[in-house]
Amino acid sequence: MPPSLNVRVYTIDAELEFTVLSSTTGQQLFDQVVKTLGLREVGYFGLSYRDPKGFTMWLRLDKKISSLDIAKDPCLTFNFRAQFFPEDVAEELIQDITQRLFYLQVKRSILNEDIYSPADVSVLLASYALQAKYGDFHKSISISEDNLLPQSVIDNHKLSREEWEERIITWWKDHTDLLREEAMMEYLKITQDLEMYGVNYFEIKNKKGSDLLLGVDALGLNIYEPNDKLIPRVGFPWSEIRNISFNDKKFIIKPIDKNSPEFVFIAPRLRINKLILSLCMKNHELYLQRRQAESIESQQMRIAALEERRNKKFERQSVKEAKKKIEQIEREKEELRERLSKYEEEMKKAKEDLENSQIVARELELKASTLVAEAEKLAEARRQAEEAARQAEQARSCEKEEYEKLKSEAETRLREIAAMEARESELQEKMESLQIEYNKAQFEVEQSQLRMQEAIEAAPVIEREVTPQTDVAEQTEVPVAIETNGYKEDQVDSVVETVVQEIVNNNIEVAEVQQQQNEIPVKEEEEEEENPADSITNKKKLEALRQELGEKRGNISRNDVIHHNTLLQGLDKYKTLKQIRMGNTKNRIDQFESL
Repeated sequence: MPPSLNVRVYTIDAELEFTVLSSTTGQQLFDQVVKTLGLREVGYFGLSYRDPKGFTMWLRLDKKISSLDIAKDPCLTFNFRAQFFPEDVAEELIQDITQRLFYLQVKRSILNEDIYSPADVSVLLASYALQAKYGDFHKSISISEDNLLPQSVIDNHKLSREEWEERIITWWKDHTDLLREEAMMEYLKITQDLEMYGVNYFEIKNKKGSDLLLGVDALGLNIYEPNDKLIPRVGFPWSEIRNISFNDKKFIIKPIDKNSPEFVFIAPRLRINKLILSLCMKNHELYLQRRQAESIESQQMRIAALEERRNKKFERQSVKEAKKKIEQIEREKEELRERLSKYEEEMKKAKEDLENSQIVARELELKASTLVAEAEKLAEARRQAEEAARQAEQARSCEKEEYEKLKSEAETRLREIAAMEARESELQEKMESLQIEYNKAQFEVEQSQLRMQEAIEAAPVIEREVTPQTDVAEQTEVPVAIETNGYKEDQVDSVVETVVQEIVNNNIEVAEVQQQQNEIPVKEEEEEEENPADSITNKKKLEALRQELGEKRGNISRNDVIHHNTLLQGLDKYKTLKQIRMGNTKNRIDQFESL
């Protein structure tokens, strides 16, 4: 019996172990793996391994696994991966397990940056990944440990982890009611439009010896410059290729157009040449199969898958409706509990109020007799108070008469003061008139003396001296005491003060009224900003997110620059492929040779 071998196969999210015979072929091992996984769409997948030089190789199904140049201690290790990619994931991938395996592999390639994804698309993809993992958004779900974005996207933008999560959750909320399988498919629909999706790159040279990259994918062969894996320079669809072969390091591709020369390039590694040939042949085969009538088996799988998805949707809808009913019943039960609790509280309160009212009633009865006696005392006191009020009224009447008398006297005194002031004014006027006459007489005396002096100076000189004598009249000012109606000035002031004091003693008050203004605070209503993202398409939302992230950008990679320039030119993956495949095959081969 042949010796056995231990084999370990890693899928994206699982690990499988087998014990096989040394005579087991690659096909037998592959069949065992897909059977374990329940996979029927097997044409896209293969088993890869690392050779001693570190190159990734794919297991040939027609060879024994024991003949592989691979380390066998302690066991043979393979990775189960998608080797070929569909043109349209929504049309070609039928089984849920197939879609899931593609989703997990492409997601890993995005996060590992084997496939370039711009920042805005990465945020959208992360939201679908969360929907596929957790289902509908709920605030209790923590995503702090999830690997959501490529590291270069995080490093090249000035945003914190919380700010990234906020933007991703905003998109995640839009995916409510989307099945996990549908979220995976939406993820794949977006990624298949990325330039590096499904492309295997190999280093080649043209006849001139220029270093170039060969890209092999589901649509054909594309030629890239070494520093640009996004935008191909020349393209050749599978529909133009008739045959592919290689001799040592030289690849020869024969076009269908017989007027076109052969397309020749050099691949430096012989091991890689076999892989290139295998990829080209299988992709060419799948390309032709897609353009033929679908097989009965595929039709049956598609019908079964559609029925299964329809049943899942129906079950999900039924569960959702049942959940709503349960929630409604729980709400009603909670409302009943609240109402019952409220009634119990009201009954308890009513009982307490009744007990309190009974206590109060007893206290009132005890106080009733006391109140009767007190009422009699109050009646007597009221009579006494009325008598006292009557006496007080009489006293107030007397005080009022006295007040009127004092007021009359004060008015009389004020009139006398006014008369004295008038008399004083009259005397003052007379004094001013006398002063004017006195000044006039004094002026006339001075004039007479002046004329006399002039006459003496004009008379003839005589022998004897005549000495004129001038009498000097001394003026004496006599103080005049002014009396007015028998009152002097100091007595007038005394009378005024007496009247004012009497007014104060009789409690004449002046009331002042102040008005106060109440300030009414004005509250400004905050207007809720409408979220424009609710009414625009995903394309416009992505554009808005792209502009927002552009403002937060720090560093910028070469791929970011290339992608930005592509957007400015209005191009995408498919427009670029159409552009590089324009013209006949011969012209494009000449263009390749001139690179």
